Amino acid sequence: MSLGGGHIIEGTNAGGIFVQFNQDCTSLVAGSTSGYHLFALTHDDGIEEIYASRSGQETCLVDRLFSSSLVAIVTVSAPRKLIVCHYKKGTEICNYSYSNTILAVKLNRSRLIVCLEESLHIHNIRDMKILHTIRDTPPNPRGLCALSPCVDHCYVAYPGSSAVGEVQIFDAVHLNAKCVISAHDSPLAALAWSMCGRRLATASERGTVIRVFAVPERTRLYEFRRGVKRCVSIACLSFSACGAYLAATSNTETVHVFRLQENAAGAGDESAGSAGAAEGGWVDWMSQTLSAGLVYLPAQVTDVLSQGRAFTSARLPRAGYRAVAAVTNVPRSPRLLVATSEGILYVYALDPTEGGECTLLKTHHLLEPPHSQQLEGAVDTQPDDESPQ
Repeated sequence: MSLGGGHIIEGTNAGGIFVQFNQDCTSLVAGSTSGYHLFALTHDDGIEEIYASRSGQETCLVDRLFSSSLVAIVTVSAPRKLIVCHYKKGTEICNYSYSNTILAVKLNRSRLIVCLEESLHIHNIRDMKILHTIRDTPPNPRGLCALSPCVDHCYVAYPGSSAVGEVQIFDAVHLNAKCVISAHDSPLAALAWSMCGRRLATASERGTVIRVFAVPERTRLYEFRRGVKRCVSIACLSFSACGAYLAATSNTETVHVFRLQENAAGAGDESAGSAGAAEGGWVDWMSQTLSAGLVYLPAQVTDVLSQGRAFTSARLPRAGYRAVAAVTNVPRSPRLLVATSEGILYVYALDPTEGGECTLLKTHHLLEPPHSQQLEGAVDTQPDDESPQ
């Protein structure tokens, strides 16, 4: 079954399930061999299963519109068909069939985006009519695309090239191309929008450098180095709702969290990411000490010294599964949440002052929870902020 998400590379993960957070990271969805499941994230670091479809159809993609009753689904048995339903009423609103396999589905309160390998289809969320189709896009077999959660800046980002890390930005409201960002030398691997829709995070297939751009200005605001010694496959990029953190998962057991700090002198600087990096370490010390003389150093050395490092990180107990991450706020304390295709949600404490290694607080099994975590007759207490008619 494929694993996808709001901000991840779609792809096959043998033996795994589909998991992703909703647009504001207040709930979690999971696809299974019997249907799909919706979970609410509670303030005590717990989860509550609020719905289970139990349709008997294996679900490979599912996305919930914020905390509403609208859910978009794609099944393994019909990979070219998108089903949009009202889960509380148990009714199907509509279904659409496409010419090829659906690789990703993205939602906000204005638009629904369906990504195929060589096209993108833009629907009006109110009546589900197709408003526009972006045809003949560069081959995109992993369905990499991102839709801004903000309707005021309703942008779609997708690869503009299969050879280099070029990002096409399309305005999904006015239905025109907005700009092109030359983000990386290597092909893109991950994209993510901030909640305000004005910042775009990118990573390439090399997986060593993560960049954040202002849109539509195309200014590089931050540059972070995930690692130096080895290239990895970035699976997920995710901004926190407050915009202060950016989380990144990969095919390793480590999840990195970068801090984005606003500095009057560095907010628009290409190397401003170093302001949000964790203090300490010889690279950071060298960066500060040699900043005045960087112009005299080779370009490759200058790039390494000017890049920010992770503010904090977490180590997953079990490696080998694709993961999606979210940084959320419980009363007075941020949390790092990591859901894996193994069907497990890990909850970590994130120290906003010191950073460092995150502490694992709780582990939740999504589809086969221990008896103590099962909820009898769970009901949906989420507000319908966008209930379809």
